[in-house]
This record gives sequence, structure tokens and C-alpha cells, in this order.
Amino acid sequence: MRAITAEGLVKVYRTRSSEVRALDGVDLEVEQGTVVGLLGPNGAGKTTAVRILATLLRPDAGRATVAGFDVVRQAQEVRSVIGLSGQYAAVDENLTGRENLWMFGRLYQLPSGESTRRAGELLEQFDLTDAGDRVVKTYSGGMRRRLDLASALIGRPRLLFLDEPTTGLDPRSRLGMWDVIRSLVREGVTLLLTTQYLEEADELADSIAVIDHGRIIARGTADELKSQVGGERIEVVVHDRADLPRAEEVLARDGSGQWTLDEHTRKLTVPATGGTAKLVEIVRDLDLAGVVIDDISLRRPTLDDVFLTLTGHGAEDDARETAGPGAAA
Repeated sequence: MRAITAEGLVKVYRTRSSEVRALDGVDLEVEQGTVVGLLGPNGAGKTTAVRILATLLRPDAGRATVAGFDVVRQAQEVRSVIGLSGQYAAVDENLTGRENLWMFGRLYQLPSGESTRRAGELLEQFDLTDAGDRVVKTYSGGMRRRLDLASALIGRPRLLFLDEPTTGLDPRSRLGMWDVIRSLVREGVTLLLTTQYLEEADELADSIAVIDHGRIIARGTADELKSQVGGERIEVVVHDRADLPRAEEVLARDGSGQWTLDEHTRKLTVPATGGTAKLVEIVRDLDLAGVVIDDISLRRPTLDDVFLTLTGHGAEDDARETAGPGAAA
């Protein structure tokens, strides 16, 4: 049985002067025990999709099931098997970390003693034991985000929604969150992860669905998405302009497509497959050809490369605000 199935989801936010289709016919499938990344820029519809699947919004059209339960007709059953961690920590900053987790346990209808025990387990799991009896207003952003994720796990959910869990975190805190998420995956939790970051989806997701303007526009693994924008490229800066013809011959032979030349910088770029092994091969062949280089690098597609190819705009070009209760982020 699939953990999540969505068919033709539509959500429209209306005001007196405008109408925004936050979702415009979204189809999505998530197999049990897998991690699916929902990748898109701000305003693409990621958060709206998660809120519908988590029973916080009703779709205007289409249907969806989570763990076999209909998100509209069986909302209470859906809530009993999911956990949700949003973009912003939903914890009470005037309570301690331990008190927050105990409170969430009671909201999940755990007995008081079980809530206390579970809170201690999660504080240890998320490396928050030493801070557990401090009020949350003294926590760093990364600590708050870890506590928020811990609160989503208090009821041992079978399926977890993580809505941009690392947005706003510094690089160290982001890596720490990735480690926490990987540990959940090892425990068999099914995960739907929304993110703006291709590298995050690349690190964590088994497969990725790209959403833009409320529609799923591409699906596949991170490598498959990268291949749609031309895969990897090797960039070579030749030291002596007179060596450019010989360097061009090497790249024409070793590369996977037509090379391009920036005359001003003496930089040659060629599509390539094989990663670092191909990089080493080209370095060796340039040396054998007597070509001295100033620099060589292997460039993999970025999030903007993917979006520019798929949509004609970069990921940061569409950070628009949407109307209605809850942005269609």
C-alpha cells in the first residue's frame, strides 16, 4: 500500500481583487518506507500540498489518501498516524524543552507518565538533554528546529511531513538536521520533505517531485533531474591562448558533447559524464598534450540550473507571496 496518494489536487485562494491557484492539479505518490522530496521555489505550492495532506486544509478539487485514509472524510485517522514539522518552530518559547515535549505528548493523548518518558527519550535523541530544562526562548534557531522535529515524533508517527525543515539555519545546523533526518529514515519512517534546496533533496530523498506554479513539472532522482539540464560540465582555464586549439582537441575527444569557449577568460567548458574520474582523465590528457592550465573544475547543476531548464526562471525569481490563509510556499 502506498503511504500517500494524491490525484488532481486543486486549491484556490480568492480575494476581492485576485485569485491564486496554489495547487493546479497535483498528482503525487509516496511508497511506504521511502523519502520523497517535494522541490520548488517559494510560492510553488509545496506548503499548501503538505497542509492538505496533513488535513489542515481542504482541497477545492481532487482527492488524497494518507496511510489509506481519505484526508477529508477520515481526517482524524490521518492525524493519528502522521507527524508534522513546519518551516517555523511551533514550540512555546516560555516553556522548557521538556515541558514542550510533555505537552505535545498529552495532545497526542499519551498518558502523563508516558509523555514524560517519551520527552526524555527525544531530548536525548536530538542532543537536547542538557538544554531540556531551559526555557525555549534561550535556544538557538537550530535547537528550536530540533525540538520542533522532536515534538512531531512524540507519538511515533508512521509518516512524517517535514516542510522546509532547514530554511534559515546556518550550514552547521543544517548538517545536524540532515543527520537527524537520516536516523529517522533508518528507523523506517516514511518521509515527505519539502525544500528549496536541490542538495538537500539530493542528500535525503529517494526520489524528487519538482513543483512550480501549483503543478508537478518533473519527477525522478536527483541525478535524473540533473541530467535534464545537461549533467556535469568540466571547465578548463588554459594558461596560454596559443594552447587553446590543443585543449579543444582534448575536450572534443574526452567530453560528452560540444565544447564552448569564452575567449576573454580562455575558459573551455564541455559536458562530461563520469564525475571525478573524467576530471582526472582530462587533466592527464591535457598534460600529455603539453597544455598548461590555470584552473580546472567539475561543475554539477545547481537548483537554479534545474529550474531555469524546466521553467525558464530561476528558483529565487518566484519568491512571491500568495493570497489567503497560508502561503502557497
